[in-house]
Amino acid sequence: MSLAPRAVLVHRTTEYEELVARHGTHGQAAFFLSSRGRDIEEVAERHRRTRRAMAEVTAAIPLTWRQSRVERGDLDRFLFAPEDVVVVVGQDGLVANVAKYLAGQPVVGIDTDPGRNPGVLVRHRPADARLLLPSVFTAGTGTDGLTMVEAVADDTQRLLALNEIYLGAAGHQTARYRLGFDDDGGAVEAQASSGVLVGTGTGATGWIRSVWQERGGGDGGRGGGGGGGDRSLRLPGPTEDRLVWFVREAWPSPATGTSLVAGELAAGDRLTLTVESERLIAFGDGIESDAVELTWGQRVRVGRAETALQLVG
Repeated sequence: MSLAPRAVLVHRTTEYEELVARHGTHGQAAFFLSSRGRDIEEVAERHRRTRRAMAEVTAAIPLTWRQSRVERGDLDRFLFAPEDVVVVVGQDGLVANVAKYLAGQPVVGIDTDPGRNPGVLVRHRPADARLLLPSVFTAGTGTDGLTMVEAVADDTQRLLALNEIYLGAAGHQTARYRLGFDDDGGAVEAQASSGVLVGTGTGATGWIRSVWQERGGGDGGRGGGGGGGDRSLRLPGPTEDRLVWFVREAWPSPATGTSLVAGELAAGDRLTLTVESERLIAFGDGIESDAVELTWGQRVRVGRAETALQLVG
């Protein structure tokens, strides 16, 4: 017997809830904010909008479906099932937070604060849920397969991200490693830098875009997968099977080079980094608390993931 769909509502603790939990009462939180020139009413109103959105979306879930809720901090302990419909109620970043825990389940992004959020990933309003949720499994419902990036270490540790993966030293200090490509026959370059970023088209609206703009719109070094020469990089779209990568602040010295500082990776290409430091880390989508730790001699390969985020359009 096949199971009925389960709507999993993903949310995060609001700023108001965090303030009250920290200071004990509404009044103490209000005093704390007023001493810093802020009004708690602004924070409380965003909290109320979020709660109203949660209530409206919950009411829109079909009666024959099962329901569950998970807070952002509990995502790494929550078991998603194949029949789940993941409903993210919050900000764009919350979609990225949940993406790495999924395996093809449809995701519906609900914007709780239109105008404040860009709405790139949370594309719908709470009122849309009543018609949208029952039609998720209907033929013709538009779903975008957003490209994801993965890093796989030689000890089988695996990291998945929707926006970008950072590889470098904890605290973004100098990282030492050797950088190369799978198809280069072992040719690598020793580098000392503040880390390497590998990002997707979704990530091209954030950290990756910032680095790209600092490089004059993408003037960089050689591309991956056998490409070569200086060329201007074009940032990928969210559904393109293409990644871009940048080395941050590479340092030239007699022992370290700067010829491989930017490029792109096609669908089957892999950027390979071999650790030459006591401790490097890899983390995705800015969540350094959920990092893969690497040490001397370890090798990690980064490229497009087979999994894509299925975002309902």
